[in-house]
Amino acid sequence: MDTRRAESFSDGVFAVAITVLVFNLLAIGHGALSYRLLLDSWPQYAAYVVSFLTIGIMWLNHHTMLSLVSRVDRITLVLNTFLLMGVVAVPFPTALVADHLTADAPAGGQVAAVVYGLVLIAISIAFSGMWMYLSAHQESLGATAIRAPRQATLRFSAGLIGYVIGTLVAAFWSSGVALAIYGLIAIYYLFEHLPGPSPSGEAPPGAFGEAENSFGQPG
Repeated sequence: MDTRRAESFSDGVFAVAITVLVFNLLAIGHGALSYRLLLDSWPQYAAYVVSFLTIGIMWLNHHTMLSLVSRVDRITLVLNTFLLMGVVAVPFPTALVADHLTADAPAGGQVAAVVYGLVLIAISIAFSGMWMYLSAHQESLGATAIRAPRQATLRFSAGLIGYVIGTLVAAFWSSGVALAIYGLIAIYYLFEHLPGPSPSGEAPPGAFGEAENSFGQPG
């Protein structure tokens, strides 16, 4: 199967997940409306921005990853399904953070930020599994000649470590700082960290295969 159907289905899932995020903002201002109320709703805004950037950049990296191959097999589709299962779950911890990331509910905010981190870790592992499979089966999947120095793989792999750190910060220190870490990781992935096609059309020795032992995000 070529990648177009997999990408089309994935694009639809990403679009739904990123659209659902706005539902957390719709409840703001029901009843009496004031500037104070709008200002006090900052957790909803923060959760929305971080989640929107995270899902959007995951979509960018997902598109880049599939663009490196010309076809997908059943295992690739299964791995992609697990990845999308995590992506579509992002609105859930986003809603938890929006409702509980306040000084009035410190314990609830901590739990919400930890759940958020666990979801992002799961997505990061799913990205890693898919990337490792593509790298190990590049010939059968019709991969183009890939330019993938070790440094690029390590840069792409930094997301999982960052999400683990953020989750630990949420669990033992501050949910607000953890959310900031998640946001910084999203900004980090605005930049290209996946390898591109080799200009010569020939893959350097070990270039694409080096990703087999990496654990990367998304994105």
